[in-house]
Amino acid sequence: MKIIIAGAGEVGTHLARLLSKENHDIVVIDPYRSRLEALDSSCNLLTLIGAATSFSVLKDAGIAKCDLFISVTQEENSNLMACCIAKSLGAKRTVARIDNYEYMRPENRDFFTKAGVDSMIYPELLAAKEILKSLEHSWTRNWLEIHNGKLIVVGVKIRENSRLAGLQLKNISMSGHDFHISAIKRHHETIIPRGNDYILANDIIYVTTTLQHLDTLREDCGKSEQPIKKVMIMGGSRIAVRLTTLAESKYKFSILDIDRDRCGYLAERCPDASIIHGDARDTDTLIEENIAETDAFIALSDSSESNILTSLIAKDYGVSKTVAEVENIQFISEAETLNIGTIINKKLLASSKIFQMMLDSDTETSKFMALADADVAEIEAKKGSKVTRGMVKDLNLSHDMTIAGLIRNGEGMLVKGDTVIREGDSVVVFCLSGAIHKVERLFR
Repeated sequence: MKIIIAGAGEVGTHLARLLSKENHDIVVIDPYRSRLEALDSSCNLLTLIGAATSFSVLKDAGIAKCDLFISVTQEENSNLMACCIAKSLGAKRTVARIDNYEYMRPENRDFFTKAGVDSMIYPELLAAKEILKSLEHSWTRNWLEIHNGKLIVVGVKIRENSRLAGLQLKNISMSGHDFHISAIKRHHETIIPRGNDYILANDIIYVTTTLQHLDTLREDCGKSEQPIKKVMIMGGSRIAVRLTTLAESKYKFSILDIDRDRCGYLAERCPDASIIHGDARDTDTLIEENIAETDAFIALSDSSESNILTSLIAKDYGVSKTVAEVENIQFISEAETLNIGTIINKKLLASSKIFQMMLDSDTETSKFMALADADVAEIEAKKGSKVTRGMVKDLNLSHDMTIAGLIRNGEGMLVKGDTVIREGDSVVVFCLSGAIHKVERLFR
C-alpha cells in the first residue's frame, strides 16, 4: 500500500515509524528538514520537504497512486485543505487530523466527504472516550469491546492476591476457565504466551472473554468494581473539556488548572464542573480540595512526568482509580510498572484508528487497538484464506501472534487449538508491533 503522511510532528513521526515496519510504501512530507532527517536515518521510507497544501509537492510525492493520504500537521485547516487537494489529484482515501468537535457531528459529515475528506481523526475525542471507558470499568487498565460487546478484551494488572498469580497457562486452560490470556506485559517486554508460560505477580495480562464470564474473570484477577462518582482532573486541556461534555452528569467533576485565564474559559465550556485555580502538583492544594474523598484522579497536563508523579501521589492518598496522559512513548513502559491505573497516549489512539482503516474494516463495529509494543486487531476471514484451512493448532502461527476469539453468526466465542475458522468469521488477533502484515497475509 502506498501511504503519504503530511506532517512529521509527534503523531506523524509515530505513524511513519509504525507503518514503515509493515512493509508499506511510505512518503512523509514536512516543511522542516530537521524533522525529516531523523526519519531518513531510522526508517525505511522516503521524505519530501515542502507543504502538503502544495499541488506540486503532492504530485512529486506520487499522490496519483496513493492508497491512503494522512494529514496530521498541527494546523487543522491545513490538514483539511491538504486532503481536499490530495483527493482531487487521485488519492483513494484521505484522513485529516482535526481539533474541532463540530466537524465530527453527523449532520456536517457530508460537507467534508463531498470536499474530499473521507475520514477525520480528533485525538482528544478518542482520548476522552478512552478515559470514560476506564471510569466505567475501573478494575481494568484497558477495555475494548468487539462487535458491541460480543467479545471483551481487558488489560489487568495481576497482584499477589490474584488466583491467577503463579499459574501456568496450560493448567488454566485445563481447568475450564472461559477466557483466553492473549498477551502478557512483564517489566518492559510484551509476551505472546504459550501453554508453558506462567502468570506472575505484577504482570499486566491482556485477556479475551465473553460478557457473561466477565465477573468470574474479575474475581480471578483479585479485583473489585469500585463505583466512581467524584472525579478530579489536573489540567484543563481539550481532553478535559471533551470528557466532561461526553460524561454529562454521570460524574461530579472538578478541574484544577494553574492558568487563571484558562480557568475562565473552562467555566464557560464546562458549566457542570467545579473549576479550581491551583497547581495539582502541590500536595497542599490536593489536600485542600479533598483528594482523599475523590474516587478517580485524571492527570492531563502537558507534562508526562507531572502526570505520572501526581497520579502516584493521588494513589498515596487513597484514590482508587488514576488515569495519566503519557505522550512520551518511551515513558509508557516505565509508567505501566508503577501504581497507575490507565495510561492514555493520543499517538497510540490515532494510530489505532488509522490501522483500523487500513485493514479495510467494513463496519463501525470493527476494532483495532495499538498498545505500546503490541496490537489487537479484528479481521474478517476471507474465502480461501490460509487461516481457514485447518484447525488453529495446525496453522503454524509465528510466536509473535495469537488468535484469541471470533464472532460467528453474531455470537462471540473463544478460540481453542481445535477451532476451525470459517469464511466470514470476525477474528480477534494479538500480535507484537511490526507483525500485523503477517496477520493480514493469513486472512487474505
